[in-house]
Amino acid sequence: QVQLVESGGGLVQAGGSLRLSCAASGSTFSTNVIGWHRQAPGKQRELVALISKAGSTNYADSVKGRATISRDNAKNTVHLQMNSLKPEDTAVYYCNAGSTYNIRPYWGQGTQVTVSS
Repeated sequence: QVQLVESGGGLVQAGGSLRLSCAASGSTFSTNVIGWHRQAPGKQRELVALISKAGSTNYADSVKGRATISRDNAKNTVHLQMNSLKPEDTAVYYCNAGSTYNIRPYWGQGTQVTVSS
């Protein structure tokens, strides 16, 4: 069993920055790949970024150049640094984990990010 606890959300002005954190506990095999997704009101949940235990990363086009995902394997914690935030980044951000890129069944409870214009 895997538990994911997100933190770091909040209200920020456009152009500002936020750092989201996801602390994972439980099976380390089941947290080989950890990612962030987000869901804005009335929209589908979308992938923001992924990172493997080896450090390989993937980003959505919408955040490339503005987001950096990083990982501390010793603490099984993943961070998402978001810069140059835009109002369209407003969403609930969810941490997600699994054993592979295609099998990630574990979700956190989400943290709200609101970007004001």
